[in-house]
Amino acid sequence: MNIHEYQAKQLLAKFGVPVSRGIACRTADEVGKAFATLGEPLAVVKAQIHAGGRGKAGGVKLVRSADEARKVAEGLLGKALVTHQTGPEGRVVKTLYVEAGSDIAREMYLAVVMDRSAQAPVVIAAAEGGVDIEELAAHKPQAIARHRVHPVKGLLPFQTRALAKHLGLAGDQAKGFAKLLGGLVQAFMALDCSLAEVNPLIVTKQGEVKALDAKMGFDDNALFRHKEVAELRDLGEEDPKEVEAKKFDLNYIALTGNIGCMVNGAGLAMATMDVIQLKGGMPANFLDVGGGANKQQVTNAFKILLSDPNVKGILVNIFGGIMKCDTIAEGVIAAARETRLSVPLVVRLEGTNVELGRKLLQDSGLNLQTARSLDEAAEKIVAAIR
Repeated sequence: MNIHEYQAKQLLAKFGVPVSRGIACRTADEVGKAFATLGEPLAVVKAQIHAGGRGKAGGVKLVRSADEARKVAEGLLGKALVTHQTGPEGRVVKTLYVEAGSDIAREMYLAVVMDRSAQAPVVIAAAEGGVDIEELAAHKPQAIARHRVHPVKGLLPFQTRALAKHLGLAGDQAKGFAKLLGGLVQAFMALDCSLAEVNPLIVTKQGEVKALDAKMGFDDNALFRHKEVAELRDLGEEDPKEVEAKKFDLNYIALTGNIGCMVNGAGLAMATMDVIQLKGGMPANFLDVGGGANKQQVTNAFKILLSDPNVKGILVNIFGGIMKCDTIAEGVIAAARETRLSVPLVVRLEGTNVELGRKLLQDSGLNLQTARSLDEAAEKIVAAIR
């Protein structure tokens, strides 16, 4: 789960991370009032969407008066902001964050991220921050420092000193950085984050070290421990199909292809998508219905697949272990009838009660094809949509 910048800053401030004063707004009038409330000669109006690259896309504007702030807000609210992370459709701006301006002397990059290869959180820092951090990582990897956070002991003092040195910070600035980094790591660990990013981390001309921007992502499986974090979820920033899938405990991720996939088991789902592409097709989604799905879950999964207008055909690939093949067949038949299936459907079943499942499909009267292997199923669905 991701949250907005202003929400991330509110959370980080509780852990002692220095951030600028700011006010979240949802109307142009609120933005004008927020500028006056901050009482600063310069403020920044920032579009709040779950995507990076807002500045380059025109979603971050400097303003010097309440009227100017209001006009900027009118040009952003309700409009789709297109960045390199949103895709061509963009994201509609519904919230703006008005923040007191900062007198920036330097910009850097700092993040804590869960690293599976290190089996622990890792602090990443670079003396060159800002919007082009991805290019820096690709073309100048030696400029990025990485330090593993001990799962029990946390980040050790010598690591903090090494990171400060890497960023070129000394004296009071190094002390300020140590405080900020300590709060960032503490927030990451305490809130079960998958990412806590400050980009840019800045040093002001007054020597203050603070987070000018903030991005946080959380482990969905740990949200039951953090109700205050779960309440920050903005469903409007998420794919409606993914939101619907979560209601039924289905693991769904939308992709850009045109072949809908319904599979049980994450590994089998990945293999199914690979084979579809190998045969010349493009999967429209990842969908794992799980090992213990029932008829209703299968029906709901089918409806979610068909709600995607890009889906021109569906491949169902099920290995019946805990889940029986006849249960899957019943769910597929019920969903196809209820949704008045109008796209090609290929079903491959294997495992418990497979013959019964195949017979149910054959006797259903539905316009579908069956397959006995994944290769055969992929070939049939790719041919069918062509």
